[in-house]
Amino acid sequence: MSNAATSLRRLARRFRRTPLHPQWLLGCRSAPKGLNTVTGRILDIGAADRWVEPFLAATTQYIALDFPSTGGDMYGARPCVFADAAQLPFRDNTFQAVLCLEVLEHVPQPTLVMAEISRVLAPGGTAWISMPFLYPVHDAPFDFQRHTIFGLQRDAQAVGLEVVSVQKSNHSLRTAGLLTCLAIAGGAYEKAGWKKWMLLPLALACITAVNLSSAIGSRLWPDWAGMTHGHEMELRKP
Repeated sequence: MSNAATSLRRLARRFRRTPLHPQWLLGCRSAPKGLNTVTGRILDIGAADRWVEPFLAATTQYIALDFPSTGGDMYGARPCVFADAAQLPFRDNTFQAVLCLEVLEHVPQPTLVMAEISRVLAPGGTAWISMPFLYPVHDAPFDFQRHTIFGLQRDAQAVGLEVVSVQKSNHSLRTAGLLTCLAIAGGAYEKAGWKKWMLLPLALACITAVNLSSAIGSRLWPDWAGMTHGHEMELRKP
């Protein structure tokens, strides 16, 4: 990555929580509802920097897992275990809860990962799974698929997990705004040299306008179930 690109990324991180940033409409990361009530052993697949750990009850035993070739370089991972999610190094029925958030799009065979989650989850245990639905290619070349909510439910039920709840991750207008902002930022970012810096002020102005109008619109206009940034499911092992 060039020095200019690195500088631009650092600058963007400073504005991450402002409408100047192309991903502002994603909002802040939040732990799945009900996670703080879980006791016992919890496995976090694709744990990255262990951001979810502060949301856990003090009585839990947290096991962070990530993949060796991507976790460290891309996400600053600090796992307890480096392993392949399709071949988890744990015995059957080991965990009271399993997290697999924004991971399944990056694995070659997501159904194998779902089967492993079901295997290591104890009877009565809970799993939280999420995957983006409308989002650009990222972490290339380790970006393999997007599933509708029906595809996610199909895969969960195929491995014996019950669907407790399904939740959209964003309002349809916020999703449309997010994609527009990312398209603007992506086009400017891929330009080389002086063209990149010439486009930057215009890109920032457009991104800010789209972010604010989408945020306001999402408060005034009804949501549409058919369009969202992603989905989150709560699953239970019978």
